[in-house]
Amino acid sequence: MKLPRSFLSRGGTTALARDVDLKEMAAALSDPAVTLWVDIDSSNRAQFALLEKLFGFHPLAIEDVLNPMSRPKVDQYDHYLFVTLRVVRFVDETTDPYDLETANLYFFIGTNYLVTVHAGPSHHVEHLAGICHRTPDVIGRGPARVAHQLMDSAIDAYFPILDRVDEFLDSLEERVFASFDEGSLRDIFAVKRLVLSLRRYLAPQREIFNVLSNRPSPLLAPELQLYFRDVYDHMLRINDSLETYRDLLSSTMESYLSQVSNRLNLVTKGLSVVATLSVPFVVVSGMWGMNFTRSIPLTDHPWGFEIMLVAQLALGAGLVGLLRWRKWL
Repeated sequence: MKLPRSFLSRGGTTALARDVDLKEMAAALSDPAVTLWVDIDSSNRAQFALLEKLFGFHPLAIEDVLNPMSRPKVDQYDHYLFVTLRVVRFVDETTDPYDLETANLYFFIGTNYLVTVHAGPSHHVEHLAGICHRTPDVIGRGPARVAHQLMDSAIDAYFPILDRVDEFLDSLEERVFASFDEGSLRDIFAVKRLVLSLRRYLAPQREIFNVLSNRPSPLLAPELQLYFRDVYDHMLRINDSLETYRDLLSSTMESYLSQVSNRLNLVTKGLSVVATLSVPFVVVSGMWGMNFTRSIPLTDHPWGFEIMLVAQLALGAGLVGLLRWRKWL
């Protein structure tokens, strides 16, 4: 069996044991002088079984770990906190620039241990593991501080996503106002759906950090809750940005629809001018084209055609002038 990645610090010292075996893990759980971080890949059956056999976590918590669509939340059990976070990233491997990939990251925070669970590789876990290799005293600060660093990294990953959304908005505004690209409506809806998805993922997570930073817990000392309060502030900033983006998207869509209406009005005005100019030609030509035996005025006049042509043009110009005077055109 491939052992899960683990870090063990004894007494808060810089001496750090890595990838300890199962016996050492079991012994560390009952040793208050030890801080243990175990990272489990839930796609590995043998590692996943440790949640029940070694750590003895509640079956409901283990059931949540099995469900990739578990809602972000925080639950208080007898001797540990169970936290579910939703991490998000753009999928650059596809042709859709608005394609998001989501995954859950699970935390079991005990008195002297932290167990993280995820399916497959996790960029945030790899990043923190690299920090622990370079700075061994990170683990010695306690399981709550290690959990905070990992959660902070996962939430801060939303800021580059917001930067991408901001670029999308700038591009859409230029396409609507500068060149009026008729295909921009589809992208407006796509970005709006992206913003709504991010809000849906973030809404329950804001409550998680509100609980971790304010609700009393024997596993989180007040001085540790200050760190989670900082992450909560980040959540508020992200949420405010998403609210701003949603308003900007609504304004951009209204501007797009207004421009469509204005362009339709311009086309209608042009057609109205053409129709107004053609009315005298239709009426006069119809009257002078009737096959009556009675003589029609100007029938035998040498300049009859020219006179009627000028008269029709004058009538058309007069009608257009009248419509403009009445401000109908």
